[in-house]
Amino acid sequence: MNDLTGKVALVTGASRGIGVAAAIALAEAGADVAVNYFKGADGAGHVTDRIKKLGRRAIAIQADVSQSVDVARMIADVNRELGEINILVNNAGIARQQKIEDITEADWDEIINVNLKSTFLVTQAVLPAMRAARWGRIINISSVAAQLGGVVGPHYAASKAGQLGLTHSYAALLAKEGITSNAIAPALIETDMVRQNLRARPELLPVGRFGDVNEVADVVVMLAANGFITGQTFNVNGGWYMS
Repeated sequence: MNDLTGKVALVTGASRGIGVAAAIALAEAGADVAVNYFKGADGAGHVTDRIKKLGRRAIAIQADVSQSVDVARMIADVNRELGEINILVNNAGIARQQKIEDITEADWDEIINVNLKSTFLVTQAVLPAMRAARWGRIINISSVAAQLGGVVGPHYAASKAGQLGLTHSYAALLAKEGITSNAIAPALIETDMVRQNLRARPELLPVGRFGDVNEVADVVVMLAANGFITGQTFNVNGGWYMS
């Protein structure tokens, strides 16, 4: 059911955490994968090595996905090396825990640009090929912060809530073109980002533990393979937010 053979996936922010697990899981399902990173060249290299050992094609591409020039270069490189992108996982993001009174305009702009603007820029860049093929999967990695505020700050929560709005809009506009758009809203997945946040405690979750990156990656693969689910948010959050 989850055979993605012949598909090309791009995972942004795939040198660590959820991005690594998503890239490898997509490759295990048969996809060739472009591994985007900003600073983690070594991590991205390890991911591509693991994907190639699975018998899939993979490339690592450095790009600041909050910058349109970098995004255009990245998409051109993927198209040349792997082919046109069928599956997009907008995972790149940053989090900076701050008190409300300490958040500056510069802090706000950085979080919105990296977490939300990048989702828009990369999606817009891959849509022409998806629309021409009448097949595409857009998967946005949001956060429980979009629903409950989270443990980082209002700038982060706003950026992740914005991703849900983009998800809904693309889903509504593209449903008849064979393109689905969905979001995943994880909570307290055990990554460097969570481990470095002193407010992130497993007892906040009804299940009483941090989530595993592979528990998010399983949902990524399911959404990449399914053509009937669109406009939905999947809450991989240990029961913190229930819908």
